[in-house]
Amino acid sequence: MRCGRFSPCIAVATLIAMQAQPAFAYLEFGITAGGRQVKLKWPQANVRYSVSTVGVAGVSATDFQAAVGRAFATWEAVPTATITYTFGGFTSALPGRDDGLSTLGFQSRPDLDRVLAQTNFVVDAATGALVESDILFNSAFLWSVAPNGDPNRFDLESIALHEIGHMSGLGHSALGETELRAGGGRLVTAAETVMFPIAYAVGSIAGRTLRADDITGITDLYPSGDASAERGSISGRVTKNGTPLFGAHVVAFDPVTRAIVGSFTLDSQGQFTIASLPAGPRVLRVEPLDDADVDGFFDASRNVDINFRVAFADRVVVVPRGGDSGEVAIAVVAK
Repeated sequence: MRCGRFSPCIAVATLIAMQAQPAFAYLEFGITAGGRQVKLKWPQANVRYSVSTVGVAGVSATDFQAAVGRAFATWEAVPTATITYTFGGFTSALPGRDDGLSTLGFQSRPDLDRVLAQTNFVVDAATGALVESDILFNSAFLWSVAPNGDPNRFDLESIALHEIGHMSGLGHSALGETELRAGGGRLVTAAETVMFPIAYAVGSIAGRTLRADDITGITDLYPSGDASAERGSISGRVTKNGTPLFGAHVVAFDPVTRAIVGSFTLDSQGQFTIASLPAGPRVLRVEPLDDADVDGFFDASRNVDINFRVAFADRVVVVPRGGDSGEVAIAVVAK
């Protein structure tokens, strides 16, 4: 059975090239299962994956396995998270089949002319637990596993790092900046996360390194014991003229480390939570999603108000160790 994105059956997340689309900030995929809202995550601490035997020009199946293996190792090396990944061998199966295997591999999809890679999920509809996740890398594009990148090809390890974030349960992040390209579409100029939905240009290997937003997200999904005790959260509420605001983008900035982590107000009460943050002070900023397609962030049926000015919390908020900041109220005004 195939269902739409965020359904309790199968969901799909994509990474695109050169075309701006909206994204999720450090945000787990949320689905409804058993009549309740749950985070999409693996029920076990170890994820077993297979690699397709299909190669492409310049990237053999062995090259592919080595590159994605490095990307898995990068996520696994996050010291505050417990998730691990095990290579289960090569397979003749292709990604996207509901066969009980979590398969990564190439497949030619020229119809997906802006999609570099796509992650599919098979989910237990009763519990919300991940059962299988496949990652398709579109061989309609040119790929590279060169240590320093190839100026004419997309970096496989960078794209794999992004997709493995999805495979682990993370959504997209809005913490990135783009500029219009002369020939159309957008070019990424900076990103504070590998989970930004638009890839860096061909030749770039900038997407091989996790940032604070990514580390916080994976830690929140699979926290180590020390992380649970040492890290804390910020929670609050955003209103406009006294009315709760749904879909506002909330960004927490650490003035000491300069790390940036983002989230959204995600309910009818205008409430937000940014969890698994290192203890210490944060400056909070609230901004509208007025430079992207709101329908790409939220269901089209949701009423997302983007007619407001950027605002800051009226105080520096301190994240306590092992606790929550208490509700931070931020009021915005219309433009």
